[in-house]
Amino acid sequence: MSNKDYQTPKKAPETAAEPAVTYYKTTAETTSPDSWNPNVPFTGTQEEWRDHFLRIEEGDFTPLEVANKEFEAWKKDYLANRLK
Repeated sequence: MSNKDYQTPKKAPETAAEPAVTYYKTTAETTSPDSWNPNVPFTGTQEEWRDHFLRIEEGDFTPLEVANKEFEAWKKDYLANRLK
């Protein structure tokens, strides 16, 4: 066996950037500040969180019983169509 000295290239160490931060930096100019992005963490004050949840609650509300009936009807139709 020979004793060879292997030289590794000397370059700056590679680091992994946080994906959400990188994604946010690359798309910040193309998105509006009010748009929600699941890849970017939402940080804010208590008032901002409260406003965020209130905007969600302003949407359409479906009671659980109605949602379950709609799901069961969809599932029955979906399974019937799969067997055809």
